[in-house]
Amino acid sequence: MTKRVLIYVPAYNAATTIQKTLGRIPESIRASASEILVVNNASTDETGAIVDSMQKAGSMPNLRLITNPKNLGYGGSQKVAYQRAIDEKYDVVAMVHADGQYAPEILPKMLEPVVRGETDLLFGSRIAGNPLKGGMPLIRYLGNRVLTTFQNIFLGLSISEYHSGYRIYSVDAFRKIPFQNLANDYHFDTEILICFQAYGLRIKEMPIPTHYGDEPNFVNIWKYGLDVLITTASYFLHRIGLRESSNWKRIFNGKNPWQV
Repeated sequence: MTKRVLIYVPAYNAATTIQKTLGRIPESIRASASEILVVNNASTDETGAIVDSMQKAGSMPNLRLITNPKNLGYGGSQKVAYQRAIDEKYDVVAMVHADGQYAPEILPKMLEPVVRGETDLLFGSRIAGNPLKGGMPLIRYLGNRVLTTFQNIFLGLSISEYHSGYRIYSVDAFRKIPFQNLANDYHFDTEILICFQAYGLRIKEMPIPTHYGDEPNFVNIWKYGLDVLITTASYFLHRIGLRESSNWKRIFNGKNPWQV
């Protein structure tokens, strides 16, 4: 059976990069994907107008644009895309950031393990590659290493990083986890990884190249780091029964998936 693939591009104030990033998606993927979806998260620049003009030009007939009437946050924008993937009965969804930092050129290789049913999540790891050579700032590299070590200890996993946004998901996985209950902020990415672990879903990694240019970055790294630490620690304490977390109780709808 041919898998129906959704390429999802979260975009916020990406007018200087969105067209080039979409153009970097390999022709084989542009031709075979059921949909290339740009979710414009209430940008204040010309991001939406650029994608709209690309649609009208017709060079990418499966290109679609959703513009959120207000900014839903990084996690909130993802919820829009993943719900659409479920509603449209897609099989696989790949997230490719609009700034082009995660290379669209390797999408064919990234998609393969999920399309073949070998994993529920294929995670593109910058750390498994050579992130400093790719321009990752040293403070981000060190922060990534510290947070990842902490998370591996408390989650019982052994992945090389938790903080890459290059992810390929099985859509069926979203039918099994309460992703709509997760954070609307950037630590949505941490919470969804925890959900995959809690619900016994499969996670694999693949090394990816790293590119840091002059693209704008909207992440407050100190707030993000604190959110990740709190999210991970509260889940660990909740799971071992030492301290109930109202957040994780809400996320899991009052039921602990590892006890079902």
